[in-house]
Amino acid sequence: MHGLDGKVILVTGGTSGLGAATARLLAARGARVALTGRRRAQGEAVVAEIGAAGGEALFVEADVTKAADCAAMVARTLERFGRLDGAFNNAGISGRPGTPAARIEEELWNAVIATNLTGVWLSMKHEIPALLAAGGGAIVNNSSIYGLMGSDVGHAAYAAAKFGVIGLTKTAANDYGRWGIRVNAVCPGFCHSEMVDPQVEARPDTFAQVIRRHSAMNRLGEANEVAEAVAWLLSDASSFVSGVALPVQGGDAVPIGMEA
Repeated sequence: MHGLDGKVILVTGGTSGLGAATARLLAARGARVALTGRRRAQGEAVVAEIGAAGGEALFVEADVTKAADCAAMVARTLERFGRLDGAFNNAGISGRPGTPAARIEEELWNAVIATNLTGVWLSMKHEIPALLAAGGGAIVNNSSIYGLMGSDVGHAAYAAAKFGVIGLTKTAANDYGRWGIRVNAVCPGFCHSEMVDPQVEARPDTFAQVIRRHSAMNRLGEANEVAEAVAWLLSDASSFVSGVALPVQGGDAVPIGMEA
């Protein structure tokens, strides 16, 4: 019904937030899910939750900044499920917002790029051969609205990585489209998550202004709203969609002073 029944989908960064919400939704739609992350207890809890709801899932402890871990997460997925049909490359870190570009420490810059950009490429590097062996499939990479515009909250490393994810996504879509592999990106706005909620709680007035600037709906998104977009892009329902960077932000902001 949803174009996901029986598919095997790998979700990186699946222990919480957008990754966990997507893993749960994919499983509920009939996919078999392998989810990865660095926190085993949280990952196993998501797997147990999926199992209790009647789904099938596997947790693989993996750090996407390590090539060996990326190879192992795909190998474990193939060992358990026999094939790979799609992936949501979601693992990421926020870095330290509120820091002007010239003040970012080199160590922090390297960590953000390693996880948010190189980690996506390393994941794809090992996912794509498995998709080719299965006769094709779909990849969704997690970018951001700050992959479409310059960050206005002092987030240069994050924005640079997320711009890079879109370039990687569009290029890989060109590289592999002829072999039946679709590659798209989602670009979430600010959504409730383990990454965003603590920042909103710490600086509510600042984030109220940021949300007004970036969402016509003037609210935070929900993780499941992003998960629905990811599920569609991974499903057969989007079979002629590739190379797209899809904003999921509640629309561009309404100019201040406009009346309904």
